[in-house]
Amino acid sequence: MAAKVSIGVDIGGTNTEFGIVDGDGKVIERAMITTPKKDNINQFIDDLSTGIKRLVSKYSDFDYQGIGVGAPDGNFYKGTIEHASNLPFQGVIPFVSLLKERFPEMKKIALTNDANAAALGEMLYGGAKGMKNFIMITIGTGLGSGFVVNGELMYGSDGFAGELGHVTVTSEGRECGCGQFGHLETYCSATGMVRTAFELLSHHNATESLLANKSFNQTTSKDIFDAAKKGDEIALTVFEITGDILGQALADAVHISSPEAIFLFGGPVASGELLFKPVRESMESHLMPMFRGKVKVLPSRLRQGEAAILGASALVYK
Repeated sequence: MAAKVSIGVDIGGTNTEFGIVDGDGKVIERAMITTPKKDNINQFIDDLSTGIKRLVSKYSDFDYQGIGVGAPDGNFYKGTIEHASNLPFQGVIPFVSLLKERFPEMKKIALTNDANAAALGEMLYGGAKGMKNFIMITIGTGLGSGFVVNGELMYGSDGFAGELGHVTVTSEGRECGCGQFGHLETYCSATGMVRTAFELLSHHNATESLLANKSFNQTTSKDIFDAAKKGDEIALTVFEITGDILGQALADAVHISSPEAIFLFGGPVASGELLFKPVRESMESHLMPMFRGKVKVLPSRLRQGEAAILGASALVYK
């Protein structure tokens, strides 16, 4: 009997990855194409379809259950990518319909936003196995979130529910890529951490900091982590500020959905307790008494390099 597999596609601002995933969450093989810089959706669909078909032909003995796609600003209900700020495609893109034209034989093709896909991956293959209520937070260039309530992803009336990264943490704060100000992701994304570091460097004229000789565009959250490990005061303060703001936002999220756990995923999560300690302390301090001590804040158990493909592939089974 042929093994049942699915295909996961992760559309990123720079690259689009895709791969074949078996029922145990093993990525059998994956490939990548460059996400275009210009708005040519038909060419992109053609390139992606060619890449997927090449993989399928290589493993023709499998029983393909379908294709799952994770994308910024993906709408699960409509199968569309809508006004994605980090992609070149303008307006509303009927992505699932376009893929179905290329893969009429596939049993299911589904799409959701990248953070929701990560939440599904955590539920099927990661640390949230057996949990019916949890929150997934993805920390990268932006900050994404997926809410699982009573065993189901929370999509809301229009497919866009659960945008924790765009809650306002300060009304006169930093400008966000969405055009608003003071949103959580402007402070607690990897990019936000770099912005915090440079504000601190400027405010304290901290020429002695290990971060002082790097330009803004050269600095990453890993640089801040490396400096913090060496005791750099600016870097350590970045983690304290980031953890405090994120913990407060997570407390708000707990008050709304009462999860069993919150999983953090992304590059900055590798910093371990430098991030998790201030996050937990801040969250607990902002929680109502009936929620305190109940909600675990944990690192994702998805493999960093495969998580996006795994999460997208999980859409086929939900």
